[in-house]
Amino acid sequence: MASLKDLRMRIASVKATQKITKAMQMVAAAKLRRAQLAVEAARPYAAKMSGLVSQLGASVANSPDAPMLLRGSGKDDRHLLVVCSAERGLCGGFNSSIARIARDHASKLIAQGKDVKFLFVGRKAYEAMKRQYEQHIVDVEELRVKNLAFENAEAIGQKIITLYDSGAYDVVTLFYSQFKSVISQIPTVKTIIPADISAASQSAGNAIYEYEPDEEEILAKLLPQNISVQVFQALLENAASEQGSRMSSMDNATRNAGDMIKGLTLTYNRARQAMITKELIEIISGAEAL
Repeated sequence: MASLKDLRMRIASVKATQKITKAMQMVAAAKLRRAQLAVEAARPYAAKMSGLVSQLGASVANSPDAPMLLRGSGKDDRHLLVVCSAERGLCGGFNSSIARIARDHASKLIAQGKDVKFLFVGRKAYEAMKRQYEQHIVDVEELRVKNLAFENAEAIGQKIITLYDSGAYDVVTLFYSQFKSVISQIPTVKTIIPADISAASQSAGNAIYEYEPDEEEILAKLLPQNISVQVFQALLENAASEQGSRMSSMDNATRNAGDMIKGLTLTYNRARQAMITKELIEIISGAEAL
């Protein structure tokens, strides 16, 4: 059995850890509020942009003048997986869930004989997957910024477009975690190149639009912007999901520390009582011997 001194030191250590987890929970709660407002404000714009691209794309999908970002290269051999994760840990299963779906997707593609490369945004998924896919990694983008801005996503979007225009890839897929609530974040897979036009019939309805200039010219400018917008949306979803997951995991850690303190305190009191009882018995035995 541990000595009383060891038990006191362990109780003090767990109490110090509990203070840290409680503070991290409060910080995550404050950051979550801002991140949630940002992602809720960005969703309508991203959805409208995606719907507009779908509607325009459906009308020119079979045209030889359609932009490459819309119609694709006509092949499905080379894939770029853009995996968005956090720069920090201590947020439950947030990073591991994104890494898991990216790993599963890559394994399926490789089993089909596809050429797969990774572009990581955030270091945690990179650290989880670098040993297995070290030869498949193109680049790692760090996002150590206090406030996430559209310029951060625009730089990533421009890099994706540059790689695609060089003919290095046929398909680009985005991986991130969609924020639902503090206790619910959904790992999500979205193909951003070629553009998804499957929702065109739903977004268009019965409306008829005339465009000036023509659809091809509009799409040539709109598609690169849409990629940056979708990346920005993914980063905002990730930011909210990360703080929600961290808040939940730190709350659990604080509760577990409290339970551990109760158990250690009970063990300490029992050991102390046993020691006192032993000393009393020794005193009484000595007195009777005299």
